[in-house]
Amino acid sequence: MTLRAPSGPHGARRTPFESVIGLEVHLALKTRSKLFCGCSAETFGDAPNVHVCPVCLGLPGSLPVVNRAAVDLAATFALALGCRITPQTQFHRKHYFYPDAPKNYQISQFDRPVGEAGVVEIGGRRIGITRCHLEEDAGRLVHPPYADHSLVDLNRAGAPLLEMVSEPDIRSPEEARLFLEHLRAIAQSLGVSDAAPEQGKMRADVNVSVRLPGEPLGTKVEIKNLNSFKSVQAAITLEARRQVLLREAGAPVEQETRGWNEGGQKTYVLRTKEGSADYRYLADPDLPPLHLDEVAIARLRGAMRELPEAKRERYVALGVRAAEAELIVLDVPQATMFDALLEAAGAIEPRPTPHTLATWLTGEVAHARKGAEGTLAPEDIDATALVALIAAVEARTITLTSAKELLGDVLAGADPATLIEARGLRQIGDADALGAMVDGVLADHPEVAADVRENPKALNALVGRVMRASGGQARADAVRALLQERLRLDPDGG
Repeated sequence: MTLRAPSGPHGARRTPFESVIGLEVHLALKTRSKLFCGCSAETFGDAPNVHVCPVCLGLPGSLPVVNRAAVDLAATFALALGCRITPQTQFHRKHYFYPDAPKNYQISQFDRPVGEAGVVEIGGRRIGITRCHLEEDAGRLVHPPYADHSLVDLNRAGAPLLEMVSEPDIRSPEEARLFLEHLRAIAQSLGVSDAAPEQGKMRADVNVSVRLPGEPLGTKVEIKNLNSFKSVQAAITLEARRQVLLREAGAPVEQETRGWNEGGQKTYVLRTKEGSADYRYLADPDLPPLHLDEVAIARLRGAMRELPEAKRERYVALGVRAAEAELIVLDVPQATMFDALLEAAGAIEPRPTPHTLATWLTGEVAHARKGAEGTLAPEDIDATALVALIAAVEARTITLTSAKELLGDVLAGADPATLIEARGLRQIGDADALGAMVDGVLADHPEVAADVRENPKALNALVGRVMRASGGQARADAVRALLQERLRLDPDGG
């Protein structure tokens, strides 16, 4: 993002500033149990403090045991980002004091994370990945309205998180959002995480600084716990502008941690930024190092599902436009739906092209799902029925307008063939039936027919009358051809 400073003397524009952005993304790993104990890791929507035990509460005498499934998911995600897997990882205690951290420290990874030095390509640009590491989640604070106290829910405490830290390679709020969309698609495609921001299963901290071209990196400010892509984009935009105003006023940008006020659309100071020394990291004495040898890495790599980038390339090779392919792969349930449509199309004639299916999926079907207010999930759609409806348009059995009218019922589970017959929507293509309609219209409107003979470009006046006579079910191309034949018009001129 290029930010232009306020006008200088005589209205001259000063050199634009550049935003430098790095992201720290937290993904809730998709495991049945927490990272170091047997409590359920799936706690969203449950009553407070029902998924707790001595281990995740940090009670004296309790000992953590590593959830190997969480380690495998973290390593799989790191591999997907092109990271180098650390052969021997180590858990550390990261000390800080906060009401939602019952042990007064967090078990995390410090200098030996699961993966390092990866890269994600978006829009032709390479975003470096510094590291991916495992850590346990904290609980959450609940602030009742107008109360003089807060409540602590420790259900989430100890749940497995993967934290991914990017290099400061992102240059705009829009690019940050697109980067997050790619990460979500990768995580969901691999089954590593539900990556649902609305459930707290994907959260981001952003590091923002500004500089003039050619300058070294500026002082960064961290904005914590952003739980939607929209908030990330807005927070980066406003924080960068705040820093530009400070720079133009000759004031320093202080390194600090800020919060995000969603309602007020502004950041606010939380605390002066700590360094790693403030956390007093030490190797956790209760947890031995973890080993990830080449055999284990090969096993994980071999079990990886198709990644979004590979899907996009496959779709484009099938004839789908690149922009539509990108829309599909960034929405993993939609990509699953598209693959089901491709499979269903193989058994239907005439077979709709992948391009046609993609256009319907990203257009009319997406619009219908949005109109259903999120209640229509892709997995609830009958792919065979939807392809049959699209094929009916391709075969000119029904008009595109009729297909759009039937779409909602088909998505709800109705059979398109039954609907077409019950509602009389089948297009009239029979030559005898159409011929009678055309002859009737010509007999009823001789003056219009005479005008069309003089001016063949006015043929639509007769086409429209025949279409109305058929109740909209005549095939317009067939009607046009018959009229040209009856009036002895040149097919290329009328």
